[in-house]
Amino acid sequence: MRMHRKLPWILAAQLFWIASTFAQSYKVETIGALTSPDVPKSVQDMLAPQGTRVVGDPGGALCELWLRKAVPANPSPSGSSDILFSALTEGTFLGVLHFVTPGSDFRGQAIKAGYYTLRYALIPQDGNHMGVNPSRDAIHLCPIAADTDLAKTLTFNDLVKLGRLASGTPHPAFLVMAAAAGSNSPSLFKDDSGNWDLQVQVHGEAKDFPVAITVVGKWQG
Repeated sequence: MRMHRKLPWILAAQLFWIASTFAQSYKVETIGALTSPDVPKSVQDMLAPQGTRVVGDPGGALCELWLRKAVPANPSPSGSSDILFSALTEGTFLGVLHFVTPGSDFRGQAIKAGYYTLRYALIPQDGNHMGVNPSRDAIHLCPIAADTDLAKTLTFNDLVKLGRLASGTPHPAFLVMAAAAGSNSPSLFKDDSGNWDLQVQVHGEAKDFPVAITVVGKWQG
């Protein structure tokens, strides 16, 4: 009987949470160079002098992103239809992400506040990863103190090891990527899955091109 009396309150709380979730909105802000003492000067020198901040309304700053000044071109780009950004080489350092407050990756794994290097990766083609994302493009989060040779292109096994340090679990911390929406960068848009994607302009050694990174959302599989 007591449970029946509590049920309307439980349902009301759930509906309030759902409404609050859908009411959440985000915007982007342009910020200056990365100068935090938590990031080695050698890393800062590899980054563009302008970054991007994602801000929640309500909630305040969510994360900040600085991209590499010049990303090396992939000498052997793939023609596969499930890879969006074949101009990038797997294992390449792309930039630095700062979780201003504790965040989460695309699996919903908790990620501590702090600075992480971003490495381009491809989602494996096996049964455990079917349906994770429309494309295989992903970004592994690596603790900045552990990723010490940014000029080096890492192997998949190296990416997994560093990603596990970021997540603290057997599965590496990662974000997925999405197709760019138009040419406006930086910008933020909501995709067909209801995720929020941050669009930024990668400065490639060969040419510049826009990419989108899912910064709010997780796999529903």
